[in-house]
Amino acid sequence: MFKQKTTKVIRKTFDEKEEEVRFIPIGGFEEVGRNMMAFEYRDEIIIIDAGLQFPEETTPGIDYIIPNISYLEKKKENIKTLIITHGHYDHIGAIPHIMEKLGNPTIITTSITKEIIDKRQKDYPNVPKLNFEIIKTNDSRQLSKHFKAEFFGLAHNIPEGFGLILDTPVGKIVHGGEFKFDYDVNGKPRGLDVWKKIGDKKIHTLLLESTGAEEPGYSVSERVVEQELERIFKKAEGRIIVGTFSSLLDRLAEIIKIAERLNKKIAISGFSMKTNIQIVRNLGFMKVKKGTIIPLEEIKKYHDNKILILCTGAQGEPNASLMRIANGEHRQIKIKKGDMVILSSSIVPGNERSVQIIKDDISRQGALIYHYKMMDIHSSGHAPQEELKVVMKLVRPKFFIPMHGYYFMRWRNAQNAQEAINLKPEETILVDNGQVISITNNSVKITEETVPAFYVMVDGLGVGDVGEVVLRDRRALSEEGMVVIIATLDRRTGRFLKNPDIISRGFIYLRESKDLVEELRRRIRSIISRIPRQQHLEPDYIKSLIRDQIGQFLYNKTKRRPMILPVVIEV
Repeated sequence: MFKQKTTKVIRKTFDEKEEEVRFIPIGGFEEVGRNMMAFEYRDEIIIIDAGLQFPEETTPGIDYIIPNISYLEKKKENIKTLIITHGHYDHIGAIPHIMEKLGNPTIITTSITKEIIDKRQKDYPNVPKLNFEIIKTNDSRQLSKHFKAEFFGLAHNIPEGFGLILDTPVGKIVHGGEFKFDYDVNGKPRGLDVWKKIGDKKIHTLLLESTGAEEPGYSVSERVVEQELERIFKKAEGRIIVGTFSSLLDRLAEIIKIAERLNKKIAISGFSMKTNIQIVRNLGFMKVKKGTIIPLEEIKKYHDNKILILCTGAQGEPNASLMRIANGEHRQIKIKKGDMVILSSSIVPGNERSVQIIKDDISRQGALIYHYKMMDIHSSGHAPQEELKVVMKLVRPKFFIPMHGYYFMRWRNAQNAQEAINLKPEETILVDNGQVISITNNSVKITEETVPAFYVMVDGLGVGDVGEVVLRDRRALSEEGMVVIIATLDRRTGRFLKNPDIISRGFIYLRESKDLVEELRRRIRSIISRIPRQQHLEPDYIKSLIRDQIGQFLYNKTKRRPMILPVVIEV
């Protein structure tokens, strides 16, 4: 009797050890953007988000970067669904490029996000038609045999953002979406009851974003932002030009309400902004009085103090509306003295220089500029430290995984959890893209297994065809320039038929470096003359000699290493 009971307990313990959910961050765990992750149990995979990342200084010429789905592509028959938490491009931007490779799984999301995704799909006519399942706040879905999800609404800066509780064989895992606290007119946070209810469900692991983890304190209330915007709108004597993200739909809705109260006409510049505003109007999330929004071409029909222009490009994007306005290249809008330009967004890391250029150019033309460092005219959509800590205290997870952000952001968020709820360092797990995490009933551990997570770059129509070698060449060209050497040789004798042609781009100005160019030609002729004439030499061998020896010669002369491109023509 005793032995039989002992055997049963041992068997149960063995079964528990076998239960393991694999968590795989595909993107968003070493950068801001490219958000994508997967949860895997046996032959079932649930994916959350599929975003893009904007190019960096180290990726010249690239349009954007998307997650590497190599691992998921091999297991596409196991993918049960793709959940999209909200409609920002860093969460939806990869969809046109990956869905067919993933087997086109059903996308679970809200109505606004669906429309934004569908609108983007129209730019890619050859992609498959997407299948959607629309959910609302507080809905739940059985995603597969072993995965179930409960969805809860969040305040962000786009309507219908949500987080989810993923019910798994090893416990409940919370994906906190992207959020901030929403404050009432008295400055009290609303919606905390959602987090309290989640905390009552005995959460195994909590994943919270880390974008604002370094920022102390609490969010600026959107009510404060609205009051500040209205105050400076009233001061404007000329046109008001507001630059912001096309996806900050809640902010855009409030700006339109303020404009209506002040009896101003609104013109919109920027295709993505026009599209997004039309989507939320069609779905009833934005109410606009008839006649408030006018075509951009009609702004000259009204007095300047009756015009408010909404435009994209507050980050200094090269082809966006505000940059074209600042450069004087916009067809309908030229900066006038007395214009008020408002940048109602914070600066995305890496865009500091381009935003400074915009401010300089607009100021030179006589406009008055306001931005978020001068007054409270922007509130981030990402919770800062104290709001993150409040959520941690309400949820009380056993384990915490910081997500979305650079390593230091996520490290700071791990410190937040250790300070707020006394989690041990081994209970706050810092993971990088591509690492495989084993989640069991009583542990969350980083395994030695990894999956491919290197950048997949979109450049024009090419997806993934620009790799590290191409980028290395682009970086070399941008930093050191290139020298093209064209050598025309007699096929029989191997001798030059004419002097080598030298072309320089980004290295030296040939007309001002005649001595160096002549010495360069002598070196090239010397290289060719030293080659034995007994046998015919392959052009590739000659190119290699020129590349190596001329490269070293130019470095000795200039301490720079331009890209050497030899061209050998045999006649």
